[in-house]
Amino acid sequence: MILALESSCDETAVALFDPARGLAGEWIRSQVALHAGYGGVVPDLATREHLRWVAPLLREAGKASDGFRAVTQVAVTHGPGLAGCLAIGVAAAKALAFAWRCPLVGVNHLRAHAYSPFIPEHAAAPETFEARWRGLAPHLGLIVSGGNTLLLRIRADRRIEEIAGTRDDAAGEALDKGAKLLGLGYPGGPLVEREAQRGNPAAFDFPRGLGARSELEFSFSGLKTSLRYRLERMAPGEIEARRGDLCASYQEAVIGALVRKTEAALAAGEFRSLGLSGGVANNRRLRAAFADLARRHGVPLLTARPEHTGDNAGMIAFAAACDPEARPSPLPELSIHPGLALAESPARPASA
Repeated sequence: MILALESSCDETAVALFDPARGLAGEWIRSQVALHAGYGGVVPDLATREHLRWVAPLLREAGKASDGFRAVTQVAVTHGPGLAGCLAIGVAAAKALAFAWRCPLVGVNHLRAHAYSPFIPEHAAAPETFEARWRGLAPHLGLIVSGGNTLLLRIRADRRIEEIAGTRDDAAGEALDKGAKLLGLGYPGGPLVEREAQRGNPAAFDFPRGLGARSELEFSFSGLKTSLRYRLERMAPGEIEARRGDLCASYQEAVIGALVRKTEAALAAGEFRSLGLSGGVANNRRLRAAFADLARRHGVPLLTARPEHTGDNAGMIAFAAACDPEARPSPLPELSIHPGLALAESPARPASA
């Protein structure tokens, strides 16, 4: 049994995972409402809340698991993320691993997102998961969140290779900034999606990132600027009247860029499956567009469960079990790495 802790940003989370059976329990404390009044995550406030909630969540998990008696390994996110937040989780994990005299594993948060679409596959049939994995690899995955937009390849041996990232804003960041320009509040992505449901996605023509199909990198800063210029040319009353159309068109531009680049990568490689993960993966229009993309290319679409799209400990525990880079570390050597990249091993410090 693996006990996992996640505290990279504004969610305090604990999970238990049995590699032979699947997730045995998940506990989470969200800070979204707390940070909403500030328009974004306040690092010092987030750190304080992790310090406040990590012990109560562990107590809940302990009560539900007979005092952690079956735990044989502790896993924890140690990068990337906010330094103070990561430090709380790593300190708690070290204390538990020391007290229980069991291995401690540092998990790369981004790699956990990459593997998260496979959690339902494992849950469906843990005993045949290895064979199913080999049948789905090589796998093309897209992580799309507030801080990252990454195309990646997972090979049959579970090694991860980054294919492309973003030159500027991530897709989720673009949605959040667009929501702010439109006066919608925080977190912006879900609010844009809600408003978009009553709008026309073809009402406004917004740019869709880098033009060349051969260029797989994403770019969303021009989209945000285009929205700002558009709003500057509109009267307040017109913005209010057409907010649904603005949100639908803006969201469609983000999704269009994601689909276009992913399709180019899918066509250029020999992939057996397509994956979608990260916080923005909860967007229903994006999921529908990726389902259509997968159908057109004749590959299965694997999507992270809604509870595993944001920051959560379930995917950290799962990654500890299946990521070949998630190896036990001596307690004194495990440290936080706020800038850890997707392809970096948790056992090595992030490059400067």
